[in-house]
Amino acid sequence: MRISRRTFATAVVTAALLPLTACGSGNDSSSGDASGKIQGDITFQTWNLRANFKPYFESLIADFEHQYPGTHVKWVDQPAENYADKISAEAAGGTLPDVVNVSPDLAAPLAKAGLALNLDKDKAAAKYQGEYLPGAWSSTDIPGLPGTWAFPWYLNTGPLFYNKALFKKAGLNPDQPPKTYPELFKDGLQIARKTDGKVATLSNVPAIEDFGRYGVQLMNKEGTGFAFNDAKGVELLTKYKELYDAKALDPQALTATPESAGQKFLTGAVAMNPGSALDLKNFKTQAPSLYKNIGITDQITNTGHVNMYVMGLLVNSQSKQKPAAVAFAHFVTDAKNQMSFAKKVAIFPSTAGSLDDPYFTKEDGTDETRVRVAAAKSLKTAVNYTPVLFSDQMKTALQQEVAKALQGKESPKQALDNAVKACDQLLKQG
Repeated sequence: MRISRRTFATAVVTAALLPLTACGSGNDSSSGDASGKIQGDITFQTWNLRANFKPYFESLIADFEHQYPGTHVKWVDQPAENYADKISAEAAGGTLPDVVNVSPDLAAPLAKAGLALNLDKDKAAAKYQGEYLPGAWSSTDIPGLPGTWAFPWYLNTGPLFYNKALFKKAGLNPDQPPKTYPELFKDGLQIARKTDGKVATLSNVPAIEDFGRYGVQLMNKEGTGFAFNDAKGVELLTKYKELYDAKALDPQALTATPESAGQKFLTGAVAMNPGSALDLKNFKTQAPSLYKNIGITDQITNTGHVNMYVMGLLVNSQSKQKPAAVAFAHFVTDAKNQMSFAKKVAIFPSTAGSLDDPYFTKEDGTDETRVRVAAAKSLKTAVNYTPVLFSDQMKTALQQEVAKALQGKESPKQALDNAVKACDQLLKQG
């Protein structure tokens, strides 16, 4: 997977579920014992990382082979396009690598098919649990099939930028941006009212992670159906409908892309927008007046926990060299190597205590550290809200129904009922 502006979030949330979901419900091989001598040849597959990080991974592999004589790691890197299809074909053909770079939604069907080692039940792997942030370790937990199906690797999240000048112009305290959804709705309506609808507060419709941050139960406990059409979910969509009608939600939000939303924020047509350090640099050169008035705050949440995006390393339960595969997956994701990787690219380690490093806690006056420190602080208690069983098709179904509700073609309740029905059907078809 390419790590660049917004690509991490987009790839994790939109990657399609593998068609392997229906191939089983896990088996004993997924919880086998990986204890034993660490030796032999294993294959390690990454997701579009060779082009930018070849020296890093070659050095990493050499260090592992030096630490464990008698091991050999073959590194295979797959392009970003059709990565899910590639894993599906490997799994079906019995050629799934020993260690595979996955997002939670890609781990789920492999776990259901019995092809992912359950780290919670494996003696050699379970001992490492305490080394990782709790939210990261549990990010691959599947409703109805509890367990940890991949070592947490790198994380990401994004702070929220806001235009202090627009807040002040609307009579709001520019140093007290909204933190919760009720505060967001209140401030958003005031900004729209004070600017005669010329300035929206948001430029994106609610996605599944918004329902999660609002406190909506996304699935039933059994993992057999979705539940975001409950009273709390309807309440959230109803509030967004009020924003849309008042022009506090940008009129083009129904078709907005991250780029178009960013442009709206850049020109002062939108008061708040998620972003990265790269955006700050762009503001500085392209919109100096915005840059002087930029504010940085956490994502909006009612739960007190922001959303995180997670990448992990899955161990093939059928690996002939399971001890070496577990050892390598842990080696790549241990605190030392995650910190090294984080200093090469704008991601964050999933290991406990790493985010307390001065690299993530001390600003030096640069745009990069302003965003890094803000994001790292929120990641300590972050949650991966997107259900591991939520596919790209399900995302589209929810988007379409949300759009109908905002346009007044359906009530929020009917729209979410329809979205849940469509998602449940897709879940069964999986």
